[in-house]
Amino acid sequence: MMKWMKLAFRNILRNKRRSLITMLAIGVGFAAIGLYHGYIHNAYNGLRVIAIRGEGLGHLRINKAGWNAKGKLEPEKYMFSQEETQKIMKLAVEEKNVVLATPQIQVVGMVTNGAVSTVFIAQGLVPKDEVIIKGDWKVFRPRQGHKIDDETIYGVEMAKDLASYLNLKAGMDGIVMAPTLNGQMNALDMQVAGVYDTGNDFSNDKFMRFNFYFAQSLLDTKSAERVVVLLKKWEDTEMMRDLLLKKLKAVGIDCEIRTWKELSLGYLKMKSYLDMIFIFIASIVLVIVIMTTVNTMGMAILERTREIGTLRALGLKFRGVSILFALEGAFLGFLGSIVGIILHTFVWVIIRLYPPRYIPPGFSEPVEMWIDMVPEMLMILIVSFIILSMVAAIIPARGAARKNIVDALGHV
Repeated sequence: MMKWMKLAFRNILRNKRRSLITMLAIGVGFAAIGLYHGYIHNAYNGLRVIAIRGEGLGHLRINKAGWNAKGKLEPEKYMFSQEETQKIMKLAVEEKNVVLATPQIQVVGMVTNGAVSTVFIAQGLVPKDEVIIKGDWKVFRPRQGHKIDDETIYGVEMAKDLASYLNLKAGMDGIVMAPTLNGQMNALDMQVAGVYDTGNDFSNDKFMRFNFYFAQSLLDTKSAERVVVLLKKWEDTEMMRDLLLKKLKAVGIDCEIRTWKELSLGYLKMKSYLDMIFIFIASIVLVIVIMTTVNTMGMAILERTREIGTLRALGLKFRGVSILFALEGAFLGFLGSIVGIILHTFVWVIIRLYPPRYIPPGFSEPVEMWIDMVPEMLMILIVSFIILSMVAAIIPARGAARKNIVDALGHV
């Protein structure tokens, strides 16, 4: 086998320029696929953090059974009582993988500065728990004023475009109005504690954040719409959902639990979009690599037809000729992959040192582009390019090996 490999390696050195061009084509294709995969790998992590931390979804959301289908029509019937809420939180935090369980409530109503009114959507949150959920997420940090807190119940945070429309700034007062669970209109005075950027153009003109107890007062209830659960590891999401469903059912609480993937507005759609682009780019690159290798090996075989005829005359079987050229293709694929790793690493280092900035669709501020180094993907690419190069080399070799020996020896 070593003799075959030495012979194959010497053969690709016969025409150094042609082999070099082929290896460069393979290397550029390798680097392109590897870099884009590193980009979407980082994007998936970012989208996951945006959903869990940025959107405040946590890893799991527990609602009373039927809430998703009928909760908006009959909210009081499909909300957890104060006792049920406390029991759910107690059972959830007993698990070692659970960091936090906190109640939340959503409010839809009108907000006014006394002269102008508009619709708002607000999340009622426990401020100290929300700090844990957000963690290091910076987008939701107030641009003006400060975050809502547990002491100032009537303090609210307002998205920047909504605040601009109402001409409200941190420290200014307003009025919020919303129907109670019984259908009566309720109004409360509020004070703008802070103005923040949601990070999304589609929500900056309507979102607000209330203290959980302020939201309860506005809706005239002691109930909670949901309990949000934050885990130590996102990989445990499905396992914890099944576990909590069993525990809550055992104590008589009929509920439904949805994961952050199911709740996120954009994660699955954006992931599907990025996956399709990856498949499209990878397909184009692989076709180019295959055609380049086929062309290189085709030219080599055309020039070595008499050599192939001589080998066949000496007793080398059809299978042997195919193996010889397959090894040559494998060497081209392997060496091209090494070139690809060098190019990939060089570009990766440059981007790590000088990350470009861009504004993704739906975002209101530019973000830095990062590319992850994914060794597993690089190993898959090496194996894939070696196999593809072998196949690309065998295609023209099979035709030459089947040629009549006398005709091959007389080829000019």
